Amino acid sequence: MEEMKEGLAGEENMELPKTDVVREARKHFSSLGLMFFLGAIVIYAVQLVPAALLSWLRPEWMQNGNLALMAGMLPMYLVGMPVLILLVKRIPAESPERRVMNAGHFTLSAIICFALVYLTNGLGNIITLLIGILKGGAVQNQVLEVTSSVSMWAIMLYMVICAPIMEEYVFRKLIVDRTVRYGQAAAVLVSGLMFGLFHGNLNQFIYAFVLGVFLAFLYVKTGNLKITIALHMLINFMGGAVSTWLMRLVDLDEYIRLVGGNNAEAMAAFLRDNMLGLFAYLCLLIFLIGVTLAGLTLLIVFLAKRRFTFQKGSVVIPRGKRFSAVMVNAGMLIYSVFFTAIIIIQLFL
Repeated sequence: MEEMKEGLAGEENMELPKTDVVREARKHFSSLGLMFFLGAIVIYAVQLVPAALLSWLRPEWMQNGNLALMAGMLPMYLVGMPVLILLVKRIPAESPERRVMNAGHFTLSAIICFALVYLTNGLGNIITLLIGILKGGAVQNQVLEVTSSVSMWAIMLYMVICAPIMEEYVFRKLIVDRTVRYGQAAAVLVSGLMFGLFHGNLNQFIYAFVLGVFLAFLYVKTGNLKITIALHMLINFMGGAVSTWLMRLVDLDEYIRLVGGNNAEAMAAFLRDNMLGLFAYLCLLIFLIGVTLAGLTLLIVFLAKRRFTFQKGSVVIPRGKRFSAVMVNAGMLIYSVFFTAIIIIQLFL
């Protein structure tokens, strides 16, 4: 009789957690989304106030790309991001198990990273170009606007050093550590989505989402944030520093103008004066094509061999309830709607 009672009690306890798990998961992800939303509001506030004051008191300073960048980045990194981190750290967390990644696997991961970013960045450019044609005006490319107006040291400091370190800590470690208990798949997708949305424009959202998903996958499998930081730095170095340096080395606008004309002598002089830059561009083009094809091939092979697998977490959300528990909750909806609205507004500025 006692054994029967214990068995019935066990069956009841197996039914109750299903409802409790969904409720707790929805509450947990809602808290995560809400804390990130509040942190984002603080970041926007601490960036806008100094910029507004400088525009009023010293408008000539804001004409300087380096000063304008520092006016936005310093408040974000010194005040906004720390506040966001403190808010998110209030949510319980558990880190992925730490595993070693050898140099060979790191190299393969880097190749796949480059391929994913270049392919999705190209897709983003095509989409924004089509939107620009439909609306009758070009869509702003915020990254290009920033990199074209600041010095190389500012690009190296902000894009290659500071951004990868801070973004990997905030969008990989903070998010994955607080979601991996519900399964690696949920942690990876939430990390990528929140990372992509945070960029606030369609072009960056597309490649940041894909890159974020892949880096989150590497983090849940290795538990080593240094790996994702290093890969993020490589991506930003090639996309920010190297590409900007080449753009400044060669006057592309002048080249395009000469191509459209019939002045062979002027074209010959241009090619002679810009030989080094054009050769560097050719090397970059060969690299882009090669690494994209290699990365795409690796990705197809790994997918065919089912190398990208996700483990269940310590808490399993019942089938049919996973999407609603993770995304259809107050906090995540507020975060998603807020940044989606910013992306839409940016398209039509």
